Amino acid sequence: MLTSGFADPIHDAQAAFRALLEAMARPGTIVSLPPCDPPPPLPQAAAAILLTLCDRDTPLWLDGPFATRAVGEWLRFHTASPLVSNPADASFAFACADSAPFDALAPGTDEAPERSATLVLLVEGFRSGRPLRLAGPGIESETVLSVDGVPNAFLGWRARNLALYPRGVDVLLITRTEAIALPRTTVVQEV
Repeated sequence: MLTSGFADPIHDAQAAFRALLEAMARPGTIVSLPPCDPPPPLPQAAAAILLTLCDRDTPLWLDGPFATRAVGEWLRFHTASPLVSNPADASFAFACADSAPFDALAPGTDEAPERSATLVLLVEGFRSGRPLRLAGPGIESETVLSVDGVPNAFLGWRARNLALYPRGVDVLLITRTEAIALPRTTVVQEV
C-alpha cells in the first residue's frame, strides 16, 4: 500500500524549501523538516527533501538500504524521478554514511558547475560524535559541529571536493528528521 507524502503538500513543501535554504545559507545550522509518511526504511528527512526538490527531471541514485521496491514505487508516484544505477548520473544521491560513493558523484564542469550532484548522507545524530570545525561563506568565523556517524573517508573527500571549486558536490547530512547543509565552499576539518 502506497503511503502519503506531506499532510499539506503545498505548505509543507514550502516550509521544507525554506528550511533547506536556511541550511545552505548557514552551513552547520540544524534545521527540522516537516513530517511526512515515507515507506520504511526511508527517513522522514530524506523523504521531505525528495518531495521538495525532486521531479521527473531529477535523476536519483539510492544506496542499498534506500533502494527498496516500496521506496521506488513511492518515488515514482510522488516525484516521478528516474532512478539511475550509476551514482555519476545522479542529480541527488541518497546514501548511508558507511557506503557513500564519494568520488563517484558528478562534480559538474567549469562551464556548468550547477550540474553537480548533491549528496544526501544519513548519519546517526548531530549532538554527539566527531567534532568538526566548519568555516567558509555563511559562517561568521568558524563553528564546531558534532556529527555521529561520519565515516573516516568523509574528511579527505571534502578536502578534495573543496579543491574543485567552482565545481564540487554539495552535501546534506540528515538524521531521521533533521538536516545540515555543507555546501561545496564549506571547509570541514576535524577538531
